[in-house]
Amino acid sequence: MIYTGIFFKHKLLQQCLENYISSTDDIKNVISVTDKDSLFEKMQGRIVNVLIINFFEITHNDLDMIIALRMKFPKTSILIVADSQREDIVAKAIKAGAKGFLTIDSEASDLIQAIYTIRGGHDFYSESITHILLQKYINTMKPDSGNETDEFNDDSSALSSRQIEILKLWGDGLTNQEIADRLFISVRTVETHKNHIMQKLNLKSSVDLMKFAIRNNIITV
Repeated sequence: MIYTGIFFKHKLLQQCLENYISSTDDIKNVISVTDKDSLFEKMQGRIVNVLIINFFEITHNDLDMIIALRMKFPKTSILIVADSQREDIVAKAIKAGAKGFLTIDSEASDLIQAIYTIRGGHDFYSESITHILLQKYINTMKPDSGNETDEFNDDSSALSSRQIEILKLWGDGLTNQEIADRLFISVRTVETHKNHIMQKLNLKSSVDLMKFAIRNNIITV
């Protein structure tokens, strides 16, 4: 069982989110609050694996709250749902300790996938956030960027032909459902393959996975 908490300042959205999460058998929401003081109070003595926090615009106070939560409840992973897609804000939130970042334009299914992924020890970013972080990485690879790139990972030989096929389709922008339809397999099988790929390569997020695919010419940009 995965235990979640919800911090949404809007009561209606909070209740909708709680109802949606409760429809999943192995996820149970144990905390729902609308203010910061109640959040810290109710977190005391509770097991919360993934804490879902909603921000409109992430301020310095919000970043400080993320840091405080990570220090006080180190076993709780933080998943942010926010309107802001500014590169600097996203980067600061991740640096502050967020393990996942969804934007308002994310699909509802992304939320459940994010909870499973984060609970499994990996980071999760929505498609738009992945694009922002990936573009930042690509810019560092340009000759005139003045930045050093990551060390190359040549472990592509560790992947099976099916895993490389799935990675290529994902890198081309197909969703898990579209990949499943293309290969005549289930969505859960696609997710399992992707998780196994990340475990084999010791990667922590979809952005790291995309970097690997670019470096090893599995996908082109």
